[in-house]
This record gives sequence, C-alpha cells and structure tokens, in this order.
Amino acid sequence: MKISLIGSGNLATNIGVALFNSGNKVVQVYSQTLSHATSLADKIGASAVDDIHNVSDDADLYIVALKDDALEKIIPSLCKNKSDKFFFHTAGSMPMDIFKGHAEHYGVFYPMQTFSKQRIIDFKVIPCFIETSDELTKSVLENVCSDISNHIYELSTEKRKYLHLAAVFACNFANYCYEISSEILNDNGIPFDVMLPLIDETAKKVHNVKPKDAQTGPAIRYDENVISRQMQLLDGAPFNQKIYELMSKAIHSTAINKNSDL
Repeated sequence: MKISLIGSGNLATNIGVALFNSGNKVVQVYSQTLSHATSLADKIGASAVDDIHNVSDDADLYIVALKDDALEKIIPSLCKNKSDKFFFHTAGSMPMDIFKGHAEHYGVFYPMQTFSKQRIIDFKVIPCFIETSDELTKSVLENVCSDISNHIYELSTEKRKYLHLAAVFACNFANYCYEISSEILNDNGIPFDVMLPLIDETAKKVHNVKPKDAQTGPAIRYDENVISRQMQLLDGAPFNQKIYELMSKAIHSTAINKNSDL
C-alpha cells in the first residue's frame, strides 16, 4: 500500500520512519516548507512537495499529521478527486468527521506519545487509538497500524478528547514542572542532571503503584512550615508561586479524600 504523509513535524517524522522501517512505501511528504518536507522525504525514500494542490493522487492512503488549525483548511484540497482513497488525521482532540463531505473513507490514527524529530521512538510499544468511518476503512487502518505498533485500540472521538486531556496532564504539564525545576536549579548553579534519578524513579513507580499512592512530599501532610518557606523562595516568580500553591492544595486535598475512603 502506497502512503503519503501530509506533514513533516515531530509526529510525521516518527510515523514516516516507522512506516519505512516496517516495509511500507511512503511515496510523498508534504510540508509548506519544502526543506522540511525534503529532510523527511530523504530519510524514507519519498518525494517532497510544498503545494497541497501538487499532492499526488497515486497514494492509496493519506496520513495527515498537522496542527489542529491547519486541518480544516487543508482537507478540501487534499481530498479533491480522491474519492477511492483513505484519509486519516492524527490529532488527539479533533473529530473524525472533519473529513465528512470531503472523503468517503476516513478516520483517526492517534499514537499517544510525545515525539521529537531528534529522538526516533520504537513505535511498537506506543498505544495507537483508531476510529474509522466504515468497516473497510477499519480493516485498512488496522493493517497499517499492526505493521508499526503492537498496541491498537478503538476509541471514539468523544473518549479520545478525554484521553488527550489526560495526556496533557501526564506529559505536557509534567514537562513544564521539569522546566520550572530546571530554572530554579540553573539560577542557583546546580545542574539539572541531579534531578534525573528522581524523575526516572517517579515515572517507574507508577508502573506498579497508583499515582495517588505514590505521592510524597510536604503537600501530602500540608506541612505549612516547609510550604511557607518554599513559597517565599518563589517571591520573584509569582506565576510559579501560584502553581506551587495550587498544586500543594490539590495534592493535600487528594490525600484527605484518599484517607477518608480507607
């Protein structure tokens, strides 16, 4: 099956490499910036294009890995004169029916992971969530997904919204906390590397223990002496100070609710 990738960013790069390594034929990569399309295309033996109207209709399947606000703009042109083709977007929070009226066979292919161009991840371990317009499309998508991932789940648009929300908390917000930690350490001449064993252990722990049972620190018991002193250390960063205050209260509230359930 011949595949075209619409996008050349972090996710598109990882999908393209995974497809290529699994023996699938990626024939074309589209990006508004030709150098970006070319960079990915060269890695996976595809051609590059920077005009959506020049995306070839020779592919059987089109995977759209673009920012949410670009999807609606690009879909009409992409799908035009390709009624027998299959179209899938990769967005966590966009509905499947964004293709409705433009394509006959369409769906969602949402790999739930954080991606970077600089770090190619083993796709086999990534949970991939799919939703399709019909049984034929489901069969096609399952075949492609099974080539690159061992973990495929069906999930509706409505449920996927909550999955994406949960991922934002588990990944994006957690990573922002790493950034705050990094700034505090950097300001005091301490290397961020010292945090890595703690970060790794925190992540490993929740493989075996529920997050609320794994929680430690002064907020659990709401140690006001420690919390007050640490709040003072953040006087010069009121935004981070507010985050600290809200997080501490939320952690303590969760601990109280947990204990009341025992």
